[in-house]
Amino acid sequence: MSKKGVVHIYSSFNNTIIHITDATGAETISRITSGMATDKGRLQGSAFPAMKAADQASEEAIEKGLEKVDIRVRAPGGQKSKIPGKGAQPAIRAISRSDLEVGKIEDVTPIPHDGVRKKGGKRGRRV
Repeated sequence: MSKKGVVHIYSSFNNTIIHITDATGAETISRITSGMATDKGRLQGSAFPAMKAADQASEEAIEKGLEKVDIRVRAPGGQKSKIPGKGAQPAIRAISRSDLEVGKIEDVTPIPHDGVRKKGGKRGRRV
């Protein structure tokens, strides 16, 4: 029986976090950020460190016996940006290029169904 897992990719404009768990999401197999893959803080949100982090995380998962994965991509969401950062797509590409078999790729960005009022006051943000 092949071991299945879930790759959670959280990508904002400042950083990309790749978190690989088992199928239930209870046990962490690997967790690497693009900040751990680069020594320059300003590059954390860019594509290349995200790709390196995804390579590193997938290697770690393969070592621990993972064979199949589903990918869940998440942006900050809520009142913030609903578009994933620059590191999401290169991370997905790096995982699909590794020896892991990719099942489904889904977007799990939290979208508000009309919650609290946006910040900025009655007249909005005045620049």
